Amino acid sequence: MSPGSRTRTPRATARPARPSLRLERALQREGYPVLVGMDEVGRGALAGPVTVGVVAIDEGCRSAPTGVRDSKLLTHQARERMVPRIRRWCLSWGVGHAWPAEIDRIGIMAALRLAGGRALAQLGLQPDLVLLDGNHDWLTDPAREGLLGFADPGRAPPVPVRTMIKADMRCSSVAAASVLAKVIRDAHMVQAAREAGYGRYGWDGNKGYAAPEHLAALREHGPCDHHRRSWNLTGAPDEGIDPELDPVAAAELDAGAGGPADPDTGNQDRFDLADDPAHLAQEMTRA
Repeated sequence: MSPGSRTRTPRATARPARPSLRLERALQREGYPVLVGMDEVGRGALAGPVTVGVVAIDEGCRSAPTGVRDSKLLTHQARERMVPRIRRWCLSWGVGHAWPAEIDRIGIMAALRLAGGRALAQLGLQPDLVLLDGNHDWLTDPAREGLLGFADPGRAPPVPVRTMIKADMRCSSVAAASVLAKVIRDAHMVQAAREAGYGRYGWDGNKGYAAPEHLAALREHGPCDHHRRSWNLTGAPDEGIDPELDPVAAAELDAGAGGPADPDTGNQDRFDLADDPAHLAQEMTRA
C-alpha cells in the first residue's frame, strides 16, 4: 500500500424500511381510534378497473402479519398467501372498483373516488380517519368542503382524509390495503383474459397495462369492452414511470409538477415524515 493511501470500506446498501403501525398509533393517540388505510391499483392501466383497497384497524389490532409490504414489492404468490392473514388481522376490509365505462364517463380522479367510496361502504363500520397513500387527496369530495362523503351521504357522516407520501411502504394498514387491491384486481384481469376473444391481449401477464404484447394486440385487433376507450390506447407511459400512475399524471410528475393537473385537488394534509420519533410527534400535532 502506498503512503497516504486509504482502504475504502464498501458502503452498505440501505434496505427499505418495513411498514409498521407507528404512524397509525400516533394518529390513534391524536384522537382517531378507528383508522382506515387506503391504496389504489390500476390507475395507469389501459384495460380493466381502477381498484381501491381499504383496511380498518383499531387499537386492538396488534402488529401486522409478518411480511406485509407494498404490493409492488411482493411476488404474486406472496401476495396471495398474505390475503387470508390480512383479513384475519384487521378489524374490517373492503375492495371497490370503478369500471372502464365509468372511467370514460367521469374521468380517472372521479373514478378513484367512486371506487374508494365503494370500498369504504363494505367495511360495515364508521372510521374516524382515512390514511391515503400519496400527496394528492383524490378521495375528497369537493362538494363536501374537504371531507369525504360516503356513497350514501345521508347514512354516514363525512370522514376526514390525510395523505402521506410512501404510506404504502411505511404504514402497515396502507400496505395491507395495497395487497388486497392488487390481488383482487389481478384475479379479475386473469379471469377476463379467459373470456372468448380476450386472451389475445395477454392480460393474464400484463394485467391490462401498456406492455408490448398488449399494445401490439390493440394495434391489430382494436379495443374491446374492457378497455378505457377515452384513453390513448396506442402509446405507453415512459418506461421510467411507475406503471401505477396514469400517463398524464406520470408526465406531469416527471416534469416536476408535483401531482396530477386535476381541478379536484381537495385538501392535502400532507405527511412526509423523518424517521426520528421527535419529528414524528411534532408532525402529528397538526389537525
